Amino acid sequence: MNLPDIAPGKPVLIAGPTASGKSALALEIASRHGGIIVNADASQVFDCWRVITARPSAEEEAQAPHALYGHVPYDAEYSAGHWLREVLPLLNGPDRVIIVGGTGLYFTALTEGMAEIPPTPPAVRAEGDTLPLEALRSGLDAETASRIDLQNRARVQRAWEVLKATGRPLASWQDDTPAPALPLPACTAMVLNSDKTWLEERIRKRFGMMLDRGAMAEIDAMRGRYDPDLPSCKAIGVPELMGYAEGRLTLEEAEERAAVATRQFAKRQRSWFRARMKGWHQVSLT
Repeated sequence: MNLPDIAPGKPVLIAGPTASGKSALALEIASRHGGIIVNADASQVFDCWRVITARPSAEEEAQAPHALYGHVPYDAEYSAGHWLREVLPLLNGPDRVIIVGGTGLYFTALTEGMAEIPPTPPAVRAEGDTLPLEALRSGLDAETASRIDLQNRARVQRAWEVLKATGRPLASWQDDTPAPALPLPACTAMVLNSDKTWLEERIRKRFGMMLDRGAMAEIDAMRGRYDPDLPSCKAIGVPELMGYAEGRLTLEEAEERAAVATRQFAKRQRSWFRARMKGWHQVSLT
């Protein structure tokens, strides 16, 4: 692994696709150089899933300080803005931060700045929830549409809501973004890159490991509160295993659907990293 030099005292950022070994690398860096490991994965913030979202285990958390893992209620709203506000005090704390995850938007908010967009009114959010993806896409301006993943409903709906609520396109808000909290020269930033076949094998193995480590216990604990529209319940593996728990899918069908969803997600992550993280150190895993 061609890791860059870890500068003393500087924050370390580790981005990479799901199942690429980011958390293990963060723990290794923390053990060698010291620091607090900070989560930058949108699914791992929720308190209802540890195994299914591959959050660090209790044993791993005991090896180094960890922050922003499993601290948000399952039904709470949580955005890149929430995350950025929680990270800022850690940047000014006594420990070097090692920020690790696969949510590219969190990293770009931190290193490129984040537009200060007013909150979306509940009525606008409710209207957006009722519209199909194509209707949301058709309501976007061309510049905003060119900047986001048009297959990602959450991103498309967010852009639609901003335009609907403020009368101003998301791209325009983004163009007025303030200075970043952590510019790239002030940290060691790396993106993990891997061979697609190697990653897919790890994705397949992860499903079996999830079951062995208690994924179904997490599903059973959430069955009475499960809501497929909640961001926490859209975490990969949750809809598939819930379908198995409710008898709508066989275990083999759940595994195949989860594997396909994970591969598609990893592909979107790699596309984001290639487009938005060209100035980061590129770390080859294979």
